[in-house]
Amino acid sequence: MNQEPMKAFAWIVCLLFAASTAMAQTGVKHAFSVKECVDYAHKNNVLVKNALLNVQIQHQVNKDVTAAALPSLSGVISGNDYLKIPTSLLPGEIFGQPAGTYIPVQFGTKFNANAGLQLQQILFDGQVFVGLQARNTAMAFSNKNVEVTEEMIKTNIYKIYYQLVASKTQINIIDANLDRLNKLQSDTKVMYQNGFVEKLDIDKISVQISNLETEKLKALNSIDIGYQALKTLIGMPTKDQLVLTEELTEDKIKSDFLSDTTFTYSNRKDFQYLDLAKQLNELNIKRYKMSYLPTIALSGSYTKNAQRNQFNFFGKGDWFTTSFVGVNVAVPIFSGFSKQAKVTKSKFELQQTENQIENLKLTIDNEIETSKLNFNAATTTLAYQKKNMALAENVFAQTQKKFELGTGSNTEITAAQTDLRTAQANYITALYSAIIAKVDYYKATGKL
Repeated sequence: MNQEPMKAFAWIVCLLFAASTAMAQTGVKHAFSVKECVDYAHKNNVLVKNALLNVQIQHQVNKDVTAAALPSLSGVISGNDYLKIPTSLLPGEIFGQPAGTYIPVQFGTKFNANAGLQLQQILFDGQVFVGLQARNTAMAFSNKNVEVTEEMIKTNIYKIYYQLVASKTQINIIDANLDRLNKLQSDTKVMYQNGFVEKLDIDKISVQISNLETEKLKALNSIDIGYQALKTLIGMPTKDQLVLTEELTEDKIKSDFLSDTTFTYSNRKDFQYLDLAKQLNELNIKRYKMSYLPTIALSGSYTKNAQRNQFNFFGKGDWFTTSFVGVNVAVPIFSGFSKQAKVTKSKFELQQTENQIENLKLTIDNEIETSKLNFNAATTTLAYQKKNMALAENVFAQTQKKFELGTGSNTEITAAQTDLRTAQANYITALYSAIIAKVDYYKATGKL
């Protein structure tokens, strides 16, 4: 039998198994824009998941509140075995005995059974009616909490995402510097071989290259940590691969940035959230005030009763019917000042919410003005640092030419390289500061 096809088949199986194992270890690859990261977090972030579960919980709470206003019907079955039939006393005068005497008698049978239906229906209860009014507000409050949570996570996603994008620009700049220094090192070695420079000049450039490579390693490590933080934030498994598809440019930063003069506080989701909390506080006060009013309830009962001297309820025998319909009115008179304490407490809670709303207005005003100032300063600095970086690159290029021609020194090269790296670092900082200020402004105005 030919073994070659079997061996080939075995190799194919092994390769497929190895590929599937590698895929399981590396996870899924995701290429996301910042919006796609936000959408992924909406489905997978644990805080968002729990906020959505709170909406479902509130839905069930509303059902429970509604149930209080609906009829309550219950079935009742009971049975008694009187080991000793109860004794009653009858006045002796009935049987011709002296006044003040009593004759003990026993009424009833040894076995008794009851089966019936009991109905309860609230006709008026102020607290229940206020609870029914509060259902929509409570549901809106839970839904708004989801939106506030999503916005908080969205803001952090934007900041981390663009920080990582800016870090890619930083790596590109470091690579460009390494290319310059490697070329300079190569040219210096040629000059050393021709006797125009000393070995010390080559060593100095090697130190700069080593420092840049170390800086690159640190930057790459920070980027890896940033990616892990972003994946954790959006709820992505650590083993999955995340690739960022957006670029960070000056035009993108400056585009669509308009100072919105039509801004109102209600644009902010956290302001809407507190406004709903205020409405719930007001309904709470109303609920406790309604507890001073009487409650009216309708009750009804339909029962069958059987009495036997022997336990034979499932055989022949009479079952006697009892039924009634009644109205119960409960008038609160005194409850130890409990109701007043609850009303006063809920009023204080309303004042706390109102204070939070006023403080949030001040915070929003500060956030808007601060983010606008930061954005204007960052974009101005960004334009300045871009020109400064181009100038530093030109100075370095000219200094390198002088050095290669023998009219410059290694000290000048080192100084020019240091100035260039400082200008580049300032440019990266301004780039990131500008995008963060833009994100903060959109968040402050409720347009993120």
